[in-house]
Amino acid sequence: MSDGEERKRPNANYRLSKESADPDEIVYHYDRERRLEKAPQSVRDLYKDSPPRRFSLLGPLVGSKPRAMLFATIMIASLLIIAISFLNLASDTYDFDGNRLTVQAILFEDIVIVALKKSVGSGPLARMNRPYTGAVNIGVAPAMKAGEAGEQEDVFYNRIFFSAAPKESYSFAVPFNSGELLLVFQSEKKTLSVKIKPE
Repeated sequence: MSDGEERKRPNANYRLSKESADPDEIVYHYDRERRLEKAPQSVRDLYKDSPPRRFSLLGPLVGSKPRAMLFATIMIASLLIIAISFLNLASDTYDFDGNRLTVQAILFEDIVIVALKKSVGSGPLARMNRPYTGAVNIGVAPAMKAGEAGEQEDVFYNRIFFSAAPKESYSFAVPFNSGELLLVFQSEKKTLSVKIKPE
């Protein structure tokens, strides 16, 4: 057989379908309409032709109860994170009379160095109040453990001056070493107590 000739099937004389059959007499073994009549309503709703939905940003997010619960959880978590960062509850920065203080205690060869960074507070509340400028008295003492009573014997005093500069850094050495230090900052109007561990 050459390539130009068309191959014939072995049963070429056999008719594959009834050409004279009436379409009403043909038996269909699968009828979708009959199957959907017995199906539950949720399945029937899937096969209904509905017009396409208009674009909605919120609709797909709250289209079902689990999606609405997930969306509400994400929104509540986002609001909590924003509130915590706005109120500055989760950081190691402290608000001191309109200034933001970051305090560290660095242990270097059995000497504790206190490093203090001052920056002017930002935000709507800080813009209304002017940050404090002037002398700040600092008292440093070993932090007393819970249940201990008595007076502090080792107290180190220092004085620094805040200027109107947006950022300032201060550092000083403490003449004693302790597992935890208590620092008390005092200006003309405010007092701030901070406990830090030397690192």
